[in-house]
Amino acid sequence: MSRKKWTSEKIFTRLLNNRTQKTFWENIRELRNRPNKDVYDKAFKLASSEIEKEKIIGIYVLAQLGFDPRFQQDKTVDLYFKLLENEKSPKVISAILSSISHNNENLNEKQILKLIEFKTHKFVNVKFELTLALSCLENENAIKTLIELSNDKDSDIRNWATFGIGTQLNNDSKEIRNALWNRVTDNDEATKLEAISGLAKRKDKKVKNILKTELENIDQNGLLILESIEVFNDQDFIPLLEKKIIENKVSKKVNENWLLDTLSKLNEK
Repeated sequence: MSRKKWTSEKIFTRLLNNRTQKTFWENIRELRNRPNKDVYDKAFKLASSEIEKEKIIGIYVLAQLGFDPRFQQDKTVDLYFKLLENEKSPKVISAILSSISHNNENLNEKQILKLIEFKTHKFVNVKFELTLALSCLENENAIKTLIELSNDKDSDIRNWATFGIGTQLNNDSKEIRNALWNRVTDNDEATKLEAISGLAKRKDKKVKNILKTELENIDQNGLLILESIEVFNDQDFIPLLEKKIIENKVSKKVNENWLLDTLSKLNEK
C-alpha cells in the first residue's frame, strides 16, 4: 500500500521503529504533508518527550508541517527555544537548529542571541546547523556570527556561512566584504565560489579579474561563476564569453547552454 494511504498513526509507528534513514525521511516528509491538528499534537508530544529518538522525530515533523504558512508556526518556534534551554544531546540540538532554519523569518533579538550561544559548540554538526539557522537574518549579531563561522576549520561550515553572508543577505559592509575576500583563496572549491558570488552580488570592482580568471578555466562545475558574471553585469565579459563558446566547441569542458544563456542575458542588459 502506498505510504500516502497510510494513517498518520501508522506512519508515526513506523518512524519510531525505523531501521534506515531512507524510510525515516520518507515518513517524515509524508507527515509534513498533513498539516492538521492530530499530526501536530502527536509531533508536539514527541518533541516534548524525554526519549531522544522520540524528541528528534517530533522536532523534524514540526519543522516543515505545512507551508506558507506553517501549521502553528509560532507555537512550534516557542517549543524549539524552550527545548534549547536545557538540552544536552548534540543530536537533538542539531535537529532543533536545523528545524529553526526553516522557521527563522520572525525571530526576535533574544532568540537570535540564544542561537549564537552555540557558535563554539564542540560538535561540528551543531555549528553547521547553526549556520543554517542564522542564514537570511538581516541582523547585526547574526551576521557577525556567520562571519566568524566563515573562518571555521570545517569546510562545510565555512561554505554555508560564506553562502549565508554572501548570497543570502542583501547587507553590504566592509566587514562582510573582508570576510568574503578572506575566502576567495579558500582551499575548498565550493567555499571559494560562494565568496566570489557574494562579491559579485555587491559589485565589488576587484572581483572582476577573478571572474575573468575563473571564466578562462571554467569547467562543468562552473555554473555559479556564470551566474556571478550575470549578476556582476559588466559588458566586458561579452567578448570573453564569445571566445569561450568557440573554445568550448573543441574542449567541451562546460555545458554550452550555460555559456549561451549567460551571454544572452548580458546582451539583454
